[in-house]
Order: sequence, then structure tokens, then C-alpha cells
Amino acid sequence: MTEVTQKQTDLVVTWDEVHRDTRELGRRLIMTGGRWKGIVGVTRGGLVPATILAREMEIRYVDTLCISTYDEQKIGKLDIIKKPEEACAENGKGWLLVDDLVDTGVTMKAAKELLPEAHVATVYAKPGGLQYVDTYVHDVAQEVWVFFPWDTGPQYVAPLARNNRD
Repeated sequence: MTEVTQKQTDLVVTWDEVHRDTRELGRRLIMTGGRWKGIVGVTRGGLVPATILAREMEIRYVDTLCISTYDEQKIGKLDIIKKPEEACAENGKGWLLVDDLVDTGVTMKAAKELLPEAHVATVYAKPGGLQYVDTYVHDVAQEVWVFFPWDTGPQYVAPLARNNRD
């Protein structure tokens, strides 16, 4: 596995930001006038945006494409664990393929090979994977590591006055 080194700049995204930004993605997708048979969420990061989009766009058919490429912040071997059979049978035509972020494009390239006619939508996009995305909301610099709320948790922070006692 290749270790992703700590970046000088991290982007910590909150639940509220993910919700707001995914709703904006939904607005943009609705504006395209596309009629979607269903949504395929790329696991695991694409599950939250897929759920929000399903609600906002009133789409009831949601399936998953289970791909593993990362182990925390380590880039590993690409492994397709589960395919969305119906969407694959249709080459993705009429399907919305959703992920939280396109980074290097490795995951989305594999997804597009399975679903070449799917419309790809991500909330965040880095230059390395932008060629695989049809609709997205935010650009993110390639060197930035994005921390999503499902990957982080709150922690105790000592009062400021306590830090000044030393």
C-alpha cells in the first residue's frame, strides 16, 4: 500500500456542509432535466450523498457499487466487492452514479468502466479525477485531504485558561 502523506492543508467538512452541498448538487442535477431510473451510490463515501439526493430528487431506487481503494488514508489495491446488477445490465444508461469526492480518479474510472453511460455526480472534485465527473459542486486542490464527518468525531478540548497554567 502507498501511504498518503499528511498534507499541509486539510479540509474538514461538517454534516451541515455535506447536506447543504449535496442539496446544491441535487438542484444542479434537476436543472439538467435528466430523468433517472435510479441512483448508484459508490460505497462508502457516496452513501450519504446518494441518500440525500434520493430524497431531494424523489428517487426511490437506490443501489450500491461497492469498491475499495482506500484503507483510512492508505491507497491500496482496487477491489470491486459488489456491482449494481440492473444498472450494469443497462451500461448505466439513465442511472445517476454518486460519490462524495473524486480524488485521483482511480475509483471513478473503474466505476465508469462498469457503467459507461451513467451520469457521474460528486459533491467535491479534485483535478486528478475531474475527467470522470459530469456534475459536481466544489473544486478541491489535489494536495488537500478531505475529512468527512463520518470519518471523524468530536473530541474533548481543554479550556483555554488551563493551557496557560504551564
